[in-house]
Amino acid sequence: MFATTSSGLANRETLLSMSGLAFMEAMKDGTLPHPPIAQGLNYRVDVVEPGRVTFVGAPSFAHCNPMGTVHGGWYGTLLDSAMACAVMTTVPRGSFYTTLEYKVNLVRSIPLDTEIVAEGVVQHGGRSTGVAEGTIRGRADGKLYATGSTTCLVMAG
Repeated sequence: MFATTSSGLANRETLLSMSGLAFMEAMKDGTLPHPPIAQGLNYRVDVVEPGRVTFVGAPSFAHCNPMGTVHGGWYGTLLDSAMACAVMTTVPRGSFYTTLEYKVNLVRSIPLDTEIVAEGVVQHGGRSTGVAEGTIRGRADGKLYATGSTTCLVMAG
């Protein structure tokens, strides 16, 4: 069993005791808790591999902007999660990461309740930085909805 904070999230000692890949695998299998934002935005981790993470989810009415379409922040959050967590899989034990910047390109509107896959794939996983690219595609048809890129800072604990 891993130690957690009073909020239920993994504490610093737990985080630093594991490689990033082990941390992400523990989150996927439920040994460690999922991030609270995933519940509110209706997504979950689906695949964890070295250098690759996918999340699945579906936007609902609660994720709409005033025009009634899916808010760009929903796309951005899912891409940030997938790309940065892919970088996390390359982080060694005793280190952690943070997103320095990310970019999102919206290709088309996601229809409400359409299940999507947000995928992050590492392009570079180094000692001090990680770079990844991402996509959001329809789970059933593979239709492209958005692309993204990120740079993350890797820091020793």
